[in-house]
Parts: sequence; structure tokens; C-alpha cells
Amino acid sequence: MSQKYYTDIISTISQSFRGLDENKFAALLDDCETVIRSGGKVIASGLGKNVPICEKFVGMMNSLGLEGAFIHTNTAMHGDLGIIKDNDIVLILSKSGSTAESLLFAEYIRDWKVKRWLLSFNDGGKLSRIVENKLLLPLAHEGDLWDIVPNNSSSCYLILLQGLALYLAERLGIRLTDFKRNHPGGAIGKKLAGGGNE
Repeated sequence: MSQKYYTDIISTISQSFRGLDENKFAALLDDCETVIRSGGKVIASGLGKNVPICEKFVGMMNSLGLEGAFIHTNTAMHGDLGIIKDNDIVLILSKSGSTAESLLFAEYIRDWKVKRWLLSFNDGGKLSRIVENKLLLPLAHEGDLWDIVPNNSSSCYLILLQGLALYLAERLGIRLTDFKRNHPGGAIGKKLAGGGNE
């Protein structure tokens, strides 16, 4: 029983990524690279179960020496907007593409000198109509009994954002020595202390 559950989950996630628009992903990657090369940062915004996903992405960016930050969509309008600077890129995660807080946030920064990208699973959401750039993934099922718990969607976001961070590191010439400098602790730090290829 448990094995079937996990194989079904993996199959559903694989199906989602088979629907990934390679051109859209390339455009997102290009925008992120341009922003970082010009001294800006990649900001991930989310709420609910997407919060730890965004934080994991930012943690990976930081460990690679890349400029990344997180802004909670709920608190963005209460002073946290100050983290956003001109020429940053803001990634707005919203599965439905119509979350009220995300809509308010996206509208408020509409005329700012930032690049906005929507990462969603719903092309028909309201955010899709007001955010100029979007990367959409299909999702057959969340994998829970009711097809409503953020399960497969969260996993897809995590895989997508981790891939984005790693592709950026490759594009920007990040070396193992750069990662080593930022990660001296734990088992990884111990392993890297013995040396490694650049």
C-alpha cells in the first residue's frame, strides 16, 4: 500500500515536469541571471505551506553565494516591502493564482522597478492576468484523499526552485570553493575540509 502511494506521487510530479515550458524556464533563468549580475537579488514570496519552500530556496541561494531573499506575502504590506529594491526580481508563488494576499502584493508592486514572475498551477487565476511573466506547471492531483492538501504542489515548487538555484550557480560560475567558504559546518563542512575540486 505505502509503496503504491509513493510511486503514484513520483509519477504525478514527473508528469508535472514533463509539462514544464522550457522556453519560459529559460526566460526566468535569464532574468534571474541578469538581476544578480547587475547587483540585484532574487526574492521568493509565498504564504502558508509555500513559506518553508521559499526559505529552503533562499537558503540554497545563500549557501551558493547568490543574492536571495524571502518576503512573506501576509506581512509584505506591513513594512516588509522594504526588502525589495529597484531592479530585483520577485517570484510570487501561488498554487491557485488567485490568493487575495498575493493579488494585493502583486498589484502594489506593479509599477515598481522590479521584474515580477508568477509561479503557479493555474493559468486561469487572477494573478495570471496581472503579472506579466509566468511559469505554470500542470498538476493532475495533490496526492491526498481530497485533492486539496498542498502536497504534490509544494514538492514541485521545491524541485523547481532548487533547479533554478543550481542552474544559476552554473551560469554564474560558482565553484565548489565558493560553496565551501559558506558551508564550514556539519557533515558537508567536514567533507569539504578535506579539499575538493573547484
